[in-house]
Amino acid sequence: MTAEFSADEQKRLAAFFTNLDRSTFGLKLPQEVAGALFSRYSRSTKSLRRTFLDEFLGDPALGLSDLLSGQTDPADDSAALKKARAFYERVLVGYGDDSVAQLGGAHLACENISNVAAKLLEDARIGIAPLEKSTRYVRFDQKDAAGNYLFYREPKIMASRHRDAYVEVMNLLFNTYSRQMEPMLEFVAQSLPIEQLEVRDPSSGKSLNYDDAKRDDRLRRWAETAYRATVRAHACDVLRSYLPAATLTNVGMFGVGQAFEYLVSKLYSHELSEAKALAGAMHGELNQLIPSFVKRAQLNEYLVATTAAGETLAAGAVKLPPVNANEPVTLIDHDAHAEVNIIAAILYSHAHHPLAQLREVAAAMSGAQRRKILEEYFGKRRHRRDKLSRAFENVYYTFDILGNLGLYRDLHRHRILTQERQDFTTVHGYDTPPEIEEAGFKTEFDHCMKRAAELYEEIYSDLPSEAQYVVPFAYKIRWYMKMNLREAVHMCELRTMPQGHPDYRFICQEMWRKIQSVHPTLAESGKFMDWEKYRLGRLQSEMRTEFKKSVFEK
Repeated sequence: MTAEFSADEQKRLAAFFTNLDRSTFGLKLPQEVAGALFSRYSRSTKSLRRTFLDEFLGDPALGLSDLLSGQTDPADDSAALKKARAFYERVLVGYGDDSVAQLGGAHLACENISNVAAKLLEDARIGIAPLEKSTRYVRFDQKDAAGNYLFYREPKIMASRHRDAYVEVMNLLFNTYSRQMEPMLEFVAQSLPIEQLEVRDPSSGKSLNYDDAKRDDRLRRWAETAYRATVRAHACDVLRSYLPAATLTNVGMFGVGQAFEYLVSKLYSHELSEAKALAGAMHGELNQLIPSFVKRAQLNEYLVATTAAGETLAAGAVKLPPVNANEPVTLIDHDAHAEVNIIAAILYSHAHHPLAQLREVAAAMSGAQRRKILEEYFGKRRHRRDKLSRAFENVYYTFDILGNLGLYRDLHRHRILTQERQDFTTVHGYDTPPEIEEAGFKTEFDHCMKRAAELYEEIYSDLPSEAQYVVPFAYKIRWYMKMNLREAVHMCELRTMPQGHPDYRFICQEMWRKIQSVHPTLAESGKFMDWEKYRLGRLQSEMRTEFKKSVFEK
């Protein structure tokens, strides 16, 4: 790239960009300044660094000279940063704020929130990237400094006649979880001893039994460490069924300003006290990080009104009791012209014809011709990370799913689709992990589930929304997912991997069976679906992790 800047200009710019001589570079600027700069850049013939040099760096209203050469931390609340934020506000007048608010973001941690609140945060699909504390790798038998288990004391419940019963049942669930942890670890290890498992050398891919593997000290060490981690994860997977939705968790997020503004507004407008409190807490922290981006976050009367209207309409319109449908996955609708629509979309990006004409061309093809085209896309995939093209977004499926709250938490993370859940409830019954029964804990498990259901009904009569906090992860809830074929391939291949939880592996396998039943040819796109059942399916994944660790330790 030809030198664009003089020696003096390079010296002035160096503090704000990752390089000055390449076409791809990063910005080291306050979020508001970066957003404003991109806005101006979109309406200029100049390069971005030239725009910054000519129109931003020398602007006394912006005060960026104070940030030169590391004299001031761009992330602090200095006078220079305050000037930057004021400048951003001025730029918004000329360029509009919705698009600019997508150009800056923040990292935020929300700790000690309930699983109910965590799902509200993770409902945000666009512009927010969340990561939640794992129930698989972290034990939930800890207590706080006062000796209390870590569950949310919902204010309305704690101020009601249900207070004592709520605390009693929550402690029952956590006590049982804690007491059964060590016996469950022992049971899992005894039922599937390492000597009976296949060990795959992560460096060579060779499969060995443990007796052969342990002759290599390095391989034995990897295998034993991976086995302990797998047994722990499996025990946690089983016992998470006891955990109530009130269980405290942590969620870390990165989000763009526009997404945070809408999320905070939604939380302010929610009926749950925890949501409102979380909105205020998040807003306060975001005001320290990206205040200009979230200045309009507030209670949204439209959201409040439509939520209330929906509850009233449902109560008035749905008079019949729910059908006793226990099918875990129901395919509600699908596209009748799926193959035609996909093939027309495949042709579209390589032709100059209107889409309607290409659909006519695809419809006139024989089944064999269409299959040959599709096989070109399916057959050449080498692994699940070879993604199908956007053409496969032209076919949609809607699934109504009945599954336990624990597995819902995992499938809920998928964002490139439409999904909506009903409130957490105990009315659909619960799943009992087979290990609970095999280990001799079923009577105690059933007792815990019964106590939780009784308490749920009692609280629901007074506080229907707040009753959700009582629901253990074992109980089934209902939600729907509408997705295109491309997303269905991604989700179902990912979630049926051996290391996946058996519950959501089953749901994704059932979803794919439904697709096979209506579109058998298109179902061949799921080339890397795993249909097997596994016990300690995480072992090989943990082995690979141990191998990678050893590489970094060298």
